[in-house]
Amino acid sequence: MAMPIRTAPWKGILLRLCRQQAFIQEARCLQTTAVCCKKKAGHVKVGKGFKPVTYEQANPPYRIGVRKSWNSLHTANLHEEEGAPERTVEDVFIRKFIYGTFHNTLAAETIIKRRANQIIICLVLRRMMPPGKYYFLIAYSEALLSYWLKCIVKLEVQVVDDMPIYKWL
Repeated sequence: MAMPIRTAPWKGILLRLCRQQAFIQEARCLQTTAVCCKKKAGHVKVGKGFKPVTYEQANPPYRIGVRKSWNSLHTANLHEEEGAPERTVEDVFIRKFIYGTFHNTLAAETIIKRRANQIIICLVLRRMMPPGKYYFLIAYSEALLSYWLKCIVKLEVQVVDDMPIYKWL
């Protein structure tokens, strides 16, 4: 049986002093910079007019509610309304499921609308498959999401030949 190694009490005190000294040295080296109040997130970088952007990308985030609407429409954010976090998690799940089901065919953002006990999902898809596959994937998605979310789910789909271009940046 191995005996535990006992340390001298002065070693613990010495270790604490070294840690305090290191903290004091780190505090002396603390450097700060001025706050940069530029709004950069969500903006598409403007170039020489060769980059096509959609309507969602062309409007900056601070224009939500002014020029464009939210991508998820529901009443969970009203005063004393319950279930906002659950709806947000469901929306993330729906978006990931739709992205995986219609892989490389989504031409625009997925819009989710909730009305009473019904979820309407609006999609703009690129024409990359025969129509029969689209019909199958739409029915498949509606059936699985209705079963998982325990409510009526409808997909409103528009198929376009090319990506919808709003303007060139």
